[in-house]
Amino acid sequence: MLNSFPFIVFFSSVLGFLSGIGVGGGSLLILWLTIVNGMPYQTARIINLLFFLPAAMISSLFRWKDGTLDKTVIFPAIVSGCISSAIFSWIALHLDASVFQNFFGVLLVFTGIRELAWKPKKAQR
Repeated sequence: MLNSFPFIVFFSSVLGFLSGIGVGGGSLLILWLTIVNGMPYQTARIINLLFFLPAAMISSLFRWKDGTLDKTVIFPAIVSGCISSAIFSWIALHLDASVFQNFFGVLLVFTGIRELAWKPKKAQR
């Protein structure tokens, strides 16, 4: 059932929604692909990147039209992100997948703790 086409469309739509509002559906996608579907981590990581690109582009276009993207911040972030992605993707090709699985697990635990402990700042008047 979890590998059926309707479920995959539903789950992908939920993840697209989460990505669109900035929650980070990619972490959930990797967990779903590896734990539920038993997919190798390397393959799940590639699918996550391919899933993220169109979602990020569409969300960014809407934010751009809304005027909420600061051009002085976004362009340097895009350039440095592309350079970093290229360098670390090359490094990742030469490392064991278990290194990334452990790092990703620790990252998710710390992110969960931060989210549970996070309190919004009070608006200053």
